[in-house]
Amino acid sequence: MQHGDARCPLAPILRDMVNERLRRAMHQAGLDIQSLADASEVSAKTVERWIGGKTPYPRTRYRVAAILQEDESYLWPEAVNSAALTGAELVATYPRRGDVPRHLWTELLRGAHRDIDLLAYAGLFLTEEHPDWLPILAAKVEQGARVRLLLGDQAGTQLAARDREYKIGGGVSGRVSAVLAHYRQRMPPSVQIRLHDTPLYNSIYRFDDEMIVNTHAYGVLAAFTPVMRLRRVDGAYFNTYVESYERVWASARPADPVPEDR
Repeated sequence: MQHGDARCPLAPILRDMVNERLRRAMHQAGLDIQSLADASEVSAKTVERWIGGKTPYPRTRYRVAAILQEDESYLWPEAVNSAALTGAELVATYPRRGDVPRHLWTELLRGAHRDIDLLAYAGLFLTEEHPDWLPILAAKVEQGARVRLLLGDQAGTQLAARDREYKIGGGVSGRVSAVLAHYRQRMPPSVQIRLHDTPLYNSIYRFDDEMIVNTHAYGVLAAFTPVMRLRRVDGAYFNTYVESYERVWASARPADPVPEDR
């Protein structure tokens, strides 16, 4: 379709200073001017002005970027400073893991399509407290998402050390056994599970460009320690935990294969 073609929805507003990044993002999202206007709760004329080079107000920029699943800094690089972006990555904090909204875990899982990563010693709460966790995760694997699970190595030293720290008499290792049984019974054979023997300073739960980080404090169960919710913007927070995850993944050993005939 040519820009001069009357059928082109962007033809009326093409100018010398067109926001090409915004135009392409709209095209990739399958949205025309009116569709984006409706989703953004603005007029079609306002969207035309954005494409023509006008920059939306900050609150509207964030909303449009979320609709188009693009970074705000990509759509309007001249309007976003790096200091603001760094703060924008920290979406929310919670004093305890139990304060994280219950629906958020499966909501983020449903929204992920590429990378789903878990790093914990067990993370048993996900399989036992969220009935939808395992079926959604299995469906994501079948749909082509890369799912990597890093759990504590029962043959290593770190689980025993954590068990002594918590004073629960073998409970940490038992929780790993329980969660491994859940995943082995319900996950497709293509799921990737490794066992790590590293000191765990944070548990990491990644869903594409969203992440939940459960910090750890000596002698305090993870359910009662602070949690950060991150969203990748410029990577100042997010990339630190991605790098940490990759280092642990590289040092971990493969778990026993998931049985294929269940």
